[in-house]
Amino acid sequence: MVQLIRDHWQSGVEISILWVFIYQLYRAFRATRGARILVGLAVILIALTLASQLLELEVIGWIITRAAALLALALLIIFQPELRNALARLGSTRLFSLSTTEREAFLETLGDAVMQLSKKRFGALFAIERSISLKDHIDTGVTLGAEMSTELALTVFHPKTALHDGGMVLSSEKVIAAACVFPVSQGDVPDRSMGLRHRAAIGLTEETDAVTIVVSEETGSVAVCVDGKIERNLDEEEFRKRLREIFLTHEQPVEEVVREELDGEDHVTPAGDRPLVSDQ
Repeated sequence: MVQLIRDHWQSGVEISILWVFIYQLYRAFRATRGARILVGLAVILIALTLASQLLELEVIGWIITRAAALLALALLIIFQPELRNALARLGSTRLFSLSTTEREAFLETLGDAVMQLSKKRFGALFAIERSISLKDHIDTGVTLGAEMSTELALTVFHPKTALHDGGMVLSSEKVIAAACVFPVSQGDVPDRSMGLRHRAAIGLTEETDAVTIVVSEETGSVAVCVDGKIERNLDEEEFRKRLREIFLTHEQPVEEVVREELDGEDHVTPAGDRPLVSDQ
């Protein structure tokens, strides 16, 4: 046994490295638009390779061998956005720059604001920046640079204000910008009745490590989205607990939680492929 380990430990290391690499690729691509394309290409390539080996199809085998390098280059070009986001996620630390006390105070204020918005049924979309910059999305909105407060959130997301139809970006304890445009998810969503705010919340977390929070304009229900996974219909206790798990204990996000009773969630049909965020 000892001799076997000595002779083949390098193989074990190689398998471990490849397993980690493949698993990270799976995590990076599973919620993206390119996931189905990648799976389709892999199935076709495997099928052609097996056919060429079993049936001794020399021409097909020759084409596959010669086209391998070109195919690899093509995949790098096709999946450039996904690869960029995957590398950004691998290099992210997912840590707040605030102390624990400051984080707790910030989360308490944010929780109060969200609950007030929920009670008044003001549609709202928050994006909390973490290690991946949201500058491109901030530039689409109106810069505020203000302290986070319940009053500010209620004012910004009041249906009669000019800034309500968009997302608010938060970084540390600051409100960086409002009325920001976020990318709408192009992947499969848990429920087709979800409005554009929810789709934008999912879309932003697919491309960055931000955490998004959505308040439904129709029902006042609260949702949290992390890594492209949405947890809907959270009550106040569940919502505050989830924020603490994400920002204080740094636990990994749980799998997607979709309740059976959606209480008539936003019924909105997307207008084309534009990156809108309004439920209107």
